[in-house]
Amino acid sequence: MSNSFEQISLKPGFMKHNGGVMFRSISENEYEFKSVINENHLNAAGITHGGYLAALIDAGAGTAAHRSAQNAPCVTISLDLKYIGASKIGDEIIGNVKILKKTKTLVFLFCELKCNSKIITSASGVWKILKIKS
Repeated sequence: MSNSFEQISLKPGFMKHNGGVMFRSISENEYEFKSVINENHLNAAGITHGGYLAALIDAGAGTAAHRSAQNAPCVTISLDLKYIGASKIGDEIIGNVKILKKTKTLVFLFCELKCNSKIITSASGVWKILKIKS
């Protein structure tokens, strides 16, 4: 298990267009991801848009669900977010994911986004593990 960050936004799409996401595995049940806030991520007030933070969590925590499910495809069922603090342009946002429970078909997890060691967003989510028919 590699502990160095890797770029997971390789295919054209929303997250690659928005600067990408770096991801790493910490343990079987813990994962970390990060991104740097740029001008495109800001709202009219000049702070990071909540929709971007939601998308960042969806991508980072979704990748954690995928990795914890032995790389099976996973889709988001629910994502409950709490916005606690703010971030601004140039800030590095670090997400920590803890897999709380995994069944044959579902992954339950908790995620915190931190900026300058302060929690700015927390989230709990459920992902469906898709079984690919061969």
